[in-house]
Amino acid sequence: MLTQSLLLLAAATFPAMVTALPAPAPAPAPQHISAGHWHASPSNTWTAPRTTHTVVAGRGGLRFDPDNVVAEVGSVVEFHFTPLNHSVVEAAFDAPCVPKDAADSFFSGFFPVTRPTDGSAVQSAEVFQIEVRDDKPVWFYCAQNAGRHCQSGMVGVVNQRFDSGKTLAVFKGKAAEVLGQSGVQAQVQGGWRGANPNPQSGF
Repeated sequence: MLTQSLLLLAAATFPAMVTALPAPAPAPAPQHISAGHWHASPSNTWTAPRTTHTVVAGRGGLRFDPDNVVAEVGSVVEFHFTPLNHSVVEAAFDAPCVPKDAADSFFSGFFPVTRPTDGSAVQSAEVFQIEVRDDKPVWFYCAQNAGRHCQSGMVGVVNQRFDSGKTLAVFKGKAAEVLGQSGVQAQVQGGWRGANPNPQSGF
């Protein structure tokens, strides 16, 4: 009887101890793979096919056509090359005819194309593509020094800021003042050079 009373007293004095099982860990967020890298959801995904903006180098003279491109982030700008020998190089607004950055700015290399004797339109069997990574302006030029293409106005821009003083007209004016030779990178970089997917594009 005494033992039973002691047990009842202990139960009233000390609160019951409750042991709870640990809550299950939350399920990991689904993962998506893009360009060889893993990203947690949500992630930006581009619908396929992406928009491609065609720019023709040398059509109608020493110019890019069009030379003022408006392109959404994630789209592709594809450069096609006509006779005789053109290229495209990324520049800074304040330094036309000079590569913007040795490590990161794009350079297509040169695309020599023979002019047909019958005067028909022709372009290189290769193109150069860049991806529009953000909405910042991208300035570019042709680095052909025979004929001083950049200095003669063969320049262009992707996503010019129309509400600023940094316009294509001002960039062309700066290029015309360059006295030295146009610069190139040591190698093709910053984009993709490959087979022309549409040899008639832009014609």
